[in-house]
Amino acid sequence: AIARALAVSPRLLLMDEPLAALDLNRKREILPCIESLHHELDIPVIYVSHSSGEVARLADHLVLLEAGRVVAAGAIEDMLTRLDLPLAHDSDAEALIAATVAGHDDEYELTYLDFSGGRFTVTRKDLTVGSNVRLRVAARDVSLTLERQSGTSILNIFPATVEEITREGSAQVTVRLLLGSIPMLARVTRKSASVLDLKPGKLVYAQTKSVALLS
Repeated sequence: AIARALAVSPRLLLMDEPLAALDLNRKREILPCIESLHHELDIPVIYVSHSSGEVARLADHLVLLEAGRVVAAGAIEDMLTRLDLPLAHDSDAEALIAATVAGHDDEYELTYLDFSGGRFTVTRKDLTVGSNVRLRVAARDVSLTLERQSGTSILNIFPATVEEITREGSAQVTVRLLLGSIPMLARVTRKSASVLDLKPGKLVYAQTKSVALLS
Protein backbone atom coordinates (compact mmCIF):
# COMPACT_ATOMS: atom_id res chain seq x y z
CA ALA A 1 0.00 0.00 0.00
CA ILE A 2 2.85 2.38 0.80
CA ALA A 3 4.55 1.56 -2.52
CA ARG A 4 1.32 2.30 -4.43
CA ALA A 5 0.98 5.62 -2.64
CA LEU A 6 4.55 6.62 -3.48
CA ALA A 7 4.20 5.57 -7.13
CA VAL A 8 2.09 8.65 -7.91
CA SER A 9 4.75 11.03 -6.50
CA PRO A 10 2.53 12.62 -3.85
CA ARG A 11 3.29 16.04 -2.40
CA LEU A 12 2.19 14.78 1.04
CA LEU A 13 1.89 11.27 2.50
CA LEU A 14 -0.89 10.49 5.00
CA MET A 15 -0.42 7.30 7.03
CA ASP A 16 -3.51 6.57 9.14
CA GLU A 17 -2.76 3.90 11.77
CA PRO A 18 -0.66 1.86 9.29
CA LEU A 19 0.43 -0.70 11.91
CA ALA A 20 -2.82 -1.00 13.87
CA ALA A 21 -3.79 -4.42 12.47
CA LEU A 22 -0.36 -6.02 12.87
CA ASP A 23 0.97 -8.13 15.71
CA LEU A 24 4.00 -7.01 17.71
CA ASN A 25 6.56 -8.98 15.68
CA ARG A 26 5.30 -7.60 12.36
CA LYS A 27 5.29 -4.08 13.79
CA ARG A 28 8.94 -4.50 14.77
CA GLU A 29 9.75 -5.59 11.22
CA ILE A 30 7.91 -2.78 9.45
CA LEU A 31 8.58 0.16 11.77
CA PRO A 32 12.24 0.55 10.63
CA CYS A 33 11.00 0.70 7.02
CA ILE A 34 8.57 3.49 7.88
CA GLU A 35 11.33 5.25 9.79
CA SER A 36 13.54 5.03 6.70
CA LEU A 37 10.78 6.60 4.59
CA HIS A 38 10.43 9.32 7.18
CA HIS A 39 14.10 10.24 6.82
CA GLU A 40 14.52 9.75 3.07
CA LEU A 41 11.34 11.17 1.52
CA ASP A 42 11.50 14.79 0.51
CA ILE A 43 7.80 15.29 1.32
CA PRO A 44 5.86 15.89 4.54
CA VAL A 45 4.47 12.76 6.23
CA ILE A 46 1.39 12.94 8.45
CA TYR A 47 1.36 9.87 10.70
CA VAL A 48 -1.85 9.22 12.64
CA SER A 49 -1.47 6.91 15.64
CA HIS A 50 -2.64 6.12 19.15
CA SER A 51 0.72 4.48 19.91
CA SER A 52 3.07 6.72 21.88
CA GLY A 53 5.93 4.35 21.03
CA GLU A 54 5.44 4.77 17.28
CA VAL A 55 5.07 8.53 17.63
CA ALA A 56 8.20 8.81 19.78
CA ARG A 57 10.25 6.96 17.19
CA LEU A 58 8.94 8.68 14.06
CA ALA A 59 7.63 12.16 14.77
CA ASP A 60 9.37 15.53 14.76
CA HIS A 61 6.23 17.59 15.30
CA LEU A 62 3.21 16.40 17.27
CA VAL A 63 -0.41 17.51 17.02
CA LEU A 64 -2.51 16.25 19.92
CA LEU A 65 -6.21 15.76 19.13
CA GLU A 66 -9.13 15.14 21.45
CA ALA A 67 -12.71 14.69 20.21
CA GLY A 68 -11.65 16.03 16.83
CA ARG A 69 -10.15 19.23 18.21
CA VAL A 70 -6.51 20.29 18.37
CA VAL A 71 -5.45 20.38 22.02
CA ALA A 72 -1.84 21.40 21.40
CA ALA A 73 0.88 21.26 18.77
CA GLY A 74 4.63 21.65 18.77
CA ALA A 75 8.01 19.94 18.70
CA ILE A 76 7.64 16.42 20.05
CA GLU A 77 10.41 16.89 22.64
CA ASP A 78 8.40 19.72 24.19
CA MET A 79 4.97 18.13 23.81
CA LEU A 80 5.94 14.92 25.63
CA THR A 81 7.21 16.83 28.66
CA ARG A 82 4.60 19.58 29.02
CA LEU A 83 2.88 19.16 32.37
CA ASP A 84 -0.30 20.81 31.10
CA LEU A 85 -0.79 17.93 28.64
CA PRO A 86 -1.81 14.33 29.42
CA LEU A 87 1.25 12.63 27.88
CA ALA A 88 3.50 13.72 30.76
CA HIS A 89 1.16 12.08 33.28
CA ASP A 90 1.08 8.59 31.78
CA SER A 91 2.70 5.78 33.74
CA ASP A 92 5.20 5.51 30.87
CA ALA A 93 5.83 9.26 30.53
CA GLU A 94 9.12 9.98 28.82
CA ALA A 95 11.43 12.55 27.31
CA LEU A 96 13.08 12.41 23.89
CA ILE A 97 16.61 13.71 23.42
CA ALA A 98 18.46 14.23 20.14
CA ALA A 99 22.11 13.24 20.42
CA THR A 100 25.20 12.68 18.30
CA VAL A 101 27.50 9.67 18.47
CA ALA A 102 30.74 11.06 19.94
CA GLY A 103 32.83 7.90 20.12
CA HIS A 104 33.31 4.41 21.52
CA ASP A 105 35.21 2.96 24.46
CA ASP A 106 36.85 -0.26 23.25
CA GLU A 107 38.03 -1.32 26.69
CA TYR A 108 34.64 -1.19 28.40
CA GLU A 109 32.45 -1.69 25.31
CA LEU A 110 30.63 1.63 25.68
CA THR A 111 29.31 4.28 23.32
CA TYR A 112 29.27 8.02 24.06
CA LEU A 113 26.32 10.12 22.91
CA ASP A 114 26.59 13.90 23.17
CA PHE A 115 23.69 16.33 23.50
CA SER A 116 23.54 19.98 24.48
CA GLY A 117 23.01 19.08 28.16
CA GLY A 118 25.94 16.69 28.48
CA ARG A 119 26.98 13.18 27.46
CA PHE A 120 25.19 9.85 27.78
CA THR A 121 27.20 6.67 28.23
CA VAL A 122 25.48 3.50 26.99
CA THR A 123 26.52 -0.06 26.24
CA ARG A 124 28.31 -0.21 22.91
CA LYS A 125 26.17 0.24 19.80
CA ASP A 126 27.18 -0.32 16.20
CA LEU A 127 26.87 3.35 15.28
CA THR A 128 28.99 5.63 13.13
CA VAL A 129 30.74 8.45 14.95
CA GLY A 130 29.03 11.70 14.03
CA SER A 131 25.65 10.12 13.26
CA ASN A 132 22.49 11.47 14.86
CA VAL A 133 20.33 9.37 17.16
CA ARG A 134 17.19 9.79 19.23
CA LEU A 135 17.12 8.73 22.88
CA ARG A 136 14.16 7.98 25.13
CA VAL A 137 14.37 8.50 28.89
CA ALA A 138 11.42 7.33 30.99
CA ALA A 139 10.40 9.55 33.90
CA ARG A 140 10.40 6.54 36.23
CA ASP A 141 14.09 5.94 35.41
CA VAL A 142 15.24 9.36 36.60
CA SER A 143 16.11 10.00 40.26
CA LEU A 144 17.14 13.32 41.78
CA THR A 145 19.85 14.38 44.23
CA LEU A 146 21.04 17.71 45.56
CA GLU A 147 24.71 16.82 45.18
CA ARG A 148 26.54 14.94 42.47
CA GLN A 149 27.04 11.36 43.64
CA SER A 150 30.43 9.68 43.20
CA GLY A 151 29.99 6.26 44.81
CA THR A 152 27.33 5.02 42.40
CA SER A 153 27.02 2.64 39.46
CA ILE A 154 24.92 5.20 37.57
CA LEU A 155 27.04 6.72 34.79
CA ASN A 156 24.58 9.26 33.43
CA ILE A 157 24.28 12.13 35.92
CA PHE A 158 23.45 15.65 34.75
CA PRO A 159 23.06 19.04 36.42
CA ALA A 160 19.49 20.23 35.97
CA THR A 161 17.07 22.94 37.02
CA VAL A 162 13.57 22.21 38.29
CA GLU A 163 11.14 24.04 36.02
CA GLU A 164 7.75 22.78 37.18
CA ILE A 165 6.19 20.20 39.52
CA THR A 166 2.75 18.62 39.46
CA ARG A 167 1.13 16.07 41.74
CA GLU A 168 0.33 12.56 40.50
CA GLY A 169 -2.31 10.96 42.70
CA SER A 170 -1.69 10.75 46.43
CA ALA A 171 1.90 9.52 46.52
CA GLN A 172 3.92 10.87 43.57
CA VAL A 173 4.85 14.00 41.68
CA THR A 174 6.15 14.59 38.17
CA VAL A 175 9.04 17.03 37.90
CA ARG A 176 9.88 18.81 34.65
CA LEU A 177 13.61 19.49 34.49
CA LEU A 178 15.78 21.49 32.15
CA LEU A 179 19.24 20.16 31.31
CA GLY A 180 20.41 23.41 29.81
CA SER A 181 17.59 23.88 27.31
CA ILE A 182 16.68 20.18 27.06
CA PRO A 183 13.52 19.06 28.93
CA MET A 184 13.44 15.85 30.96
CA LEU A 185 10.87 14.34 33.34
CA ALA A 186 11.36 12.66 36.71
CA ARG A 187 8.67 10.74 38.61
CA VAL A 188 9.41 10.74 42.35
CA THR A 189 7.45 10.31 45.57
CA ARG A 190 5.87 13.27 47.31
CA LYS A 191 8.05 12.53 50.33
CA SER A 192 11.21 12.69 48.20
CA ALA A 193 10.07 16.01 46.75
CA SER A 194 9.51 17.31 50.28
CA VAL A 195 12.85 16.06 51.63
CA LEU A 196 14.69 17.62 48.68
CA ASP A 197 12.55 20.77 48.96
CA LEU A 198 11.93 20.67 45.22
CA LYS A 199 10.56 23.87 43.72
CA PRO A 200 10.91 25.78 40.45
CA GLY A 201 14.41 27.16 39.99
CA LYS A 202 16.07 24.64 42.32
CA LEU A 203 19.35 23.15 41.08
CA VAL A 204 19.53 19.34 41.26
CA TYR A 205 21.30 16.40 39.65
CA ALA A 206 19.30 14.05 37.44
CA GLN A 207 20.48 10.45 37.66
CA THR A 208 19.37 8.48 34.62
CA LYS A 209 19.23 4.77 35.40
CA SER A 210 18.27 3.67 31.89
CA VAL A 211 18.12 5.14 28.40
CA ALA A 212 16.68 3.61 25.22
CA LEU A 213 18.08 4.19 21.76
CA LEU A 214 15.22 4.71 19.30
CA SER A 215 17.14 5.32 16.09
